Amino acid sequence: MPCGPSIRWKHSRPRAKGIIDSCHVQTAMTTTPPDILDNYRQLVAKVDALCSSITTHLAGELHCRAGCSSCCISITIFPVEAAAMVRLLKTLPDQQSREIRAHVTRQKGGARCPLLRDERCLLYEARPIICRTHGLPIVYTQEGAQISDCCPLNLTGTTSLSGSDVVNLDTLNTLLTAINATYLAQSPHPPLQDRIAIADIIETATSDR
Repeated sequence: MPCGPSIRWKHSRPRAKGIIDSCHVQTAMTTTPPDILDNYRQLVAKVDALCSSITTHLAGELHCRAGCSSCCISITIFPVEAAAMVRLLKTLPDQQSREIRAHVTRQKGGARCPLLRDERCLLYEARPIICRTHGLPIVYTQEGAQISDCCPLNLTGTTSLSGSDVVNLDTLNTLLTAINATYLAQSPHPPLQDRIAIADIIETATSDR
């Protein structure tokens, strides 16, 4: 994400901690859940609720909109995120799935996300966790220092924010890593890679249909 305006975040951790407090993660020691993606779906719901709350509260200062795709670069994602993406893809009609695969194959290797078409995501409902936070104010730790950032189009007149209006990526990534580990422990055929390129996910999933 491009570096946004210099903003001082105040008390940024409490709201992010709330995501963990309200998300129960089933461990690999428990009985296999009815759906192996239950933990991940719960996290997605909590992240979406947080991002929706921030968007509502900062509505007049956020300019992200449908068709704004500056943040949508090519990334790798956790296997649990890939599994959610594959599940959605396999519910689509065959023709739509083939069109998505063909588009992704054409875009593979570029700097932009291969799922972008006409500045919109072809699998928006199953987009990865980080994509759900795009454009919003975030805070994270880098080399021991706390870094704040947001889309340069947003919060241009803001000098400080409450912690309830900030996404703490350190906390979010810790929870996502734990959920991914549980998913791998419960999966009968876990992937060998720690992270997977989106183009590889789509090509493999559609070829298995």
